Amino acid sequence: MHEFGAQLANGLALGAIYALIALGYTMVYGIVELINFAHGDVYTFGSFITLVILTALGITGEAHGVLLVVAVVVALLGSALACGVLAILIERVAYRPLRNAPRLAPLITAIGVSFILENALQLWKGPAPITVPALIPNPRFLGGTFSLAQVSVIVLAVVTMFALQFLVHRTRLGMQMRAVAQDRDAAALVGIDANRTIALTFLIAGALAGIAGMASGVYYQSTWFLNGFGAGLKSFTAAVLGGIGNIAGAMLGGFCIGLLEAFTSATIGGQWANVAVFTVLIAVLVIRPNGLLGTNLPDKL
Repeated sequence: MHEFGAQLANGLALGAIYALIALGYTMVYGIVELINFAHGDVYTFGSFITLVILTALGITGEAHGVLLVVAVVVALLGSALACGVLAILIERVAYRPLRNAPRLAPLITAIGVSFILENALQLWKGPAPITVPALIPNPRFLGGTFSLAQVSVIVLAVVTMFALQFLVHRTRLGMQMRAVAQDRDAAALVGIDANRTIALTFLIAGALAGIAGMASGVYYQSTWFLNGFGAGLKSFTAAVLGGIGNIAGAMLGGFCIGLLEAFTSATIGGQWANVAVFTVLIAVLVIRPNGLLGTNLPDKL
């Protein structure tokens, strides 16, 4: 039972990170129906920015009290802002000129942007994994099953999902996003600036990747330039598994993928984790092509 609890905690924490990245995938797909394969590398950029911020604050290990709160808030906001700005630049330079091009063109461009970012990150921090300070103290709860870092990551993901649901369904910007997702031309006729709305969607998606990057770096205490490749694929898988374009589905899919990976690694070996994840994905899509919670196109968000 102790081993089961430990893997449950590991899976939920890992799934929370996948869910945060998957939310960004589903936001972008929901409004422009683009699979933004560069999104995983934006997540890696967020972990690098977190390291830069913690280094600038002089933090080399666990922090306590006011310093801990300040470090977490500054790192979270800083990585979210930096990744949001990067996502806007990517949309403006690489995707917007191809908005009316054949669908294959932006897809190939997204893959190209991913490679560009990976190589830029490698030039910046080198090819080897780098250490991120163990910022959060690590007391354990529930009989030693959950650590404070795990609880923090899980709570952060759940709160972010509810905040995103509120934004999309209860704010003026969310109404504009849903209108552009449903019919861009009709939205323009009633005065909605589609370019601005899409850019803000990329900003939010990039910020979500930055939050995930900060959480991942602090939780695992390491990062490297290829982090986003595997995490991006699994997070996209999570979005599809839950129902692409569905915010709650992205969250559910993230936790499912995280739990499946954790328990597979613990029972039959880590080399089988990817096999299990993508086998389950294929099985679910064969049985339920729209994912666990379904995709309601064109009202995707």
